[in-house]
Amino acid sequence: MQIRGLFTSHPASVGETYGEHMRVALSFAAPLAKAAGAALIHAFLPFLFTTTASLTVKSLYERMTRRCAACPKAPLHRPDLMASRRLASSVPVVGSAGFDYVI
Repeated sequence: MQIRGLFTSHPASVGETYGEHMRVALSFAAPLAKAAGAALIHAFLPFLFTTTASLTVKSLYERMTRRCAACPKAPLHRPDLMASRRLASSVPVVGSAGFDYVI
């Protein structure tokens, strides 16, 4: 594989350019970094940030799942989403069964 392919093959597999993929990845990285900080503080001071990390992760999961379902190559890398064709039933909602815990 050429050096250029190392930077473009994955973004292309999800229908994006390198720059678009960088922007999207950074838009996930910022909330994750904040959630990690909140979880670290919560570890020592459990009365602070009682739901921050878990709500952030749940929100990002929902966003990622919607994004994957809209991807033109989703049948290749997310066949589980394409099987039902109903995104609403495959995206757990905050507070629904299986997602009622907090960190």
